[in-house]
Amino acid sequence: MSTYRRTADLPQMIPVFPLDGALLLPGGDLPLQIFEPRYLNMIDDVMAGDRIVGMIQTRPGGDRMRPRLSDVGCAGRVTSYAETSDGRYLITLTGVCRFDASDELIVHAPYRQVRARYDRFEADLAEEHEALAPLAARNRFAKALKRYLNRRELDIDWDTAQSAPLEALVTSLSMGLPFEPAEKQALLEAPTLSGRFETLSTLLEIDGVDDGDDEGHSLQ
Repeated sequence: MSTYRRTADLPQMIPVFPLDGALLLPGGDLPLQIFEPRYLNMIDDVMAGDRIVGMIQTRPGGDRMRPRLSDVGCAGRVTSYAETSDGRYLITLTGVCRFDASDELIVHAPYRQVRARYDRFEADLAEEHEALAPLAARNRFAKALKRYLNRRELDIDWDTAQSAPLEALVTSLSMGLPFEPAEKQALLEAPTLSGRFETLSTLLEIDGVDDGDDEGHSLQ
């Protein structure tokens, strides 16, 4: 559970790590391997401070070395850290709160920094969330997920999936499944957890095909 209770408790100026296809959501854990010098520098700096890094994707425009940033990212806290013998950092970011990347700062550091505005995502810090979906929607979701996994020859532990809280399952699948960057961004920007559940369900249904075997799995 996050130690942050209000958006005012979060740093307003944060370093960002632009990485397309890498999605961090509040409450999710994202393992990262850091080896590029400017991001090694970034991790050195955040470990000496509040440990907050903003994960963000890019959008078309800008040059290859400095692409335009998406409007919304997610701030995460470094919750595990290790250094390898060849100088790489192995870290885990735990998602705290989404933010609007309103202004990019002019800085001397080699990595990019933005002014983060968290106001419209304050619900990300809530300890309790709304119920995600009725049983019928959960069963529809389970069938779509099964078709998606079959199509892509992927597998999950169904016993674990059935016992996990639906919120945690939606976060894990949204972050872990191989969606396109634009689809990942849509999942990130879904206003509520219920909205993310619906977006994820739709993406699974669009991609999946009916393999004639929808029986045997449900999410109670």
